[in-house]
Order: sequence, then C-alpha cells, then structure tokens
Amino acid sequence: MGEKLKIGVACGGTGGHIFPGLATANELAARGHDVTLWLAGKDIEHESVKNWQGEIITIPSEGFQFGLSLRSVRTVFRLFKAYRLALAKMKKSPPDVVLAMGSYASFGPVKAANKLHIPYVLHEANLLPGRAVSVLAAKAHTIAVSFDKTRYYLKHANIVQTGMPLRKDIQLSCEKPRRIRAADEPLRIMIMGGSRGAQILNEVVPRSLSMAAEKGVKLEVMHIAGLQDIEAVQSVYDEGGVKAEVHQFVQKMEEVYLNIDLAICRSGAATCAELAVFGVPALLIPYPHAVRNHQMSNARIMQDSGAADVVAQEDLTITWLRDYLVSVSEKPGRLERMGVAMKKRAQSNAAQQLADLLEKVGGA
Repeated sequence: MGEKLKIGVACGGTGGHIFPGLATANELAARGHDVTLWLAGKDIEHESVKNWQGEIITIPSEGFQFGLSLRSVRTVFRLFKAYRLALAKMKKSPPDVVLAMGSYASFGPVKAANKLHIPYVLHEANLLPGRAVSVLAAKAHTIAVSFDKTRYYLKHANIVQTGMPLRKDIQLSCEKPRRIRAADEPLRIMIMGGSRGAQILNEVVPRSLSMAAEKGVKLEVMHIAGLQDIEAVQSVYDEGGVKAEVHQFVQKMEEVYLNIDLAICRSGAATCAELAVFGVPALLIPYPHAVRNHQMSNARIMQDSGAADVVAQEDLTITWLRDYLVSVSEKPGRLERMGVAMKKRAQSNAAQQLADLLEKVGGA
C-alpha cells in the first residue's frame, strides 16, 4: 500500500447496502486507511455497525419518489437537506475518495463529493441498477458492479465487475468443503425469506415439504422465518413428521450453507452472492414488489447459468412445490451439477477488489 487515504463509505439504508459497505470499509481499515461510514439514521444500521471502530456520520435521508405528489415534493426537500448537511460535514474533513453503495443514503454524500470535486465510486449490487445509482452515475469516476451484464443498463465509460462484498466470516468459510449427501441420507433444505421473513414462504413451504414427506421424500429442514410466528411454522413441520429447526434469525449462516443440499429463498444480491461462494443450488422465489422487479432479473441470471431454478411467487403453490421436491430428490446428480454451476459464479474476493479500486481512484 502507498499513501494512507481518507475514505468515505456511504452505505446507509438497508442491510443490502450496509453489509457490503461495511465489509469493504473493514478491508480498507485493515489496510491502514482512515475510513468513515456515512449512514442514514435507520434502525437496522445501529445493530449492524456496533463493532465498527471508526468514525460514523449520520445524514438523515429518505427514499426516492417519482411523480408529482406531496410526498415526492417533501422527499426532494429532504434529499436537498441531506446534501447540505453532507456538504457542511465534508468541507470540514474532505475525504480523498467516496464509495457509495447505492440507495437514497448515497445521495447527500455523493452530491457533496461532486460539489467539492472529490472522486466517487458507485457500487451496484443487483443486475438492474437501482434509482440512486442511475441518478448518480453520470459523474461517477467508476461504477463497480456485481453482475457483469449490469453494464448493459448503464451508460458509463468506466464500469468494472468486482462482485458483491461479503462479510469476512463468509469469505473465510466458503473454501471449506460442503457436506456431500449420501444416497440414503435425507435431503437437507434451507428456507429463507430475508431479514423480515416472507409470509408466503412461511405458509406454503412447510405444507409442501410435509406433503413431499408423505410421498416418501426424506427431509431435514432449516427454516429461517424472520420476524414471523415461528411456533406456527414449527407446528406444520411437526404435524407432517418433518425434522425441522425453525429460527427467526441465524447468526452463523456459513455453517448452514456448508450443510445443506438446496436453498429455497429470495434472490436479493447478497443472497445470490452467498449462494455462489458456497456453491449451494437453489430454488429462487423473487420478491415480486422489489423496485424494478430486480430480484427476478437476478434470479434469471442464476437460472441461465444452470445454478438455480426459478418460480414466480404468483406461480408458487403447495402442489407445485411438492412435485418439485419429489423430482429433485429423485435426481441428486442434477443438484450436484447446479452446485458446480453456482460455484462458478463465485466472487469471494469482492471486498478486496473494491478496496483495490478505491485505492487506485484515491491515488494511494
């Protein structure tokens, strides 16, 4: 490493922005740089960054609104206020370079950086660019992307694929061998609907798995239900005779990934990246109300490479999923091929690549 840099990382908003931003910030700090996190004042942020040792600047922000309405007008004023607050902070202690992970929380710091002629790098996690990246792309020094095909949806001369930065414990664990299922062993399945859970997954999947068990499919289940009624979910498995563990959250996800044969889950960018580094085949059920339906786009990319199957939420029925599981259990070779294809999509060093890029842009 050359010169020590001052680097701002704008990663506030949701977990999908905080965790990859924090992973990159930790990598930069480990290299000796002076890193400041720029957050948006949301509840999830406090818990997520509790172990961060560096400076934190909070700029209250609000999501983008389009169309003419009282709410959209109010949002414009709040975004402008975020920009003014960020500008005042940045003038006092200007960074050498700013990394913005997308979302509305990027707007104030990025606009302030641009005003002060500080170079900034954007990171787009999903295949389809979000509103913030689309709005802020024109004057970015570089745009880093998780999916190579994102370059077709952005007009910019300098787009590089770094992948999705992952937590250090995920990076360290993903090279360990996954459990190999013997022919007489149960099919181990993980169900995960995101941090808040997914009601349809919690309702449909346990009943489908119980029906598959009635058809003779041997199953073991790890069901991460989120902020839902885990007792109700557990009772469906118990009544169906399915061996299942139901949790609201699991801290050590790397241990789960290493010991499952199939994931049934959403297709957010972080989930797709984690499945890839562990080589876990998946049935992806994209969240249908995601902005620009970006989860479906993520899922289709995984499907096209042979790493996952995809079913739209509107097409997910108890009998469809039962029949799918029966078919999967009878064709273990297909799951193995999907796992190999999934592993080929892995980019486990994304945080390091993004840190390298920041050093280059910052002049270290």
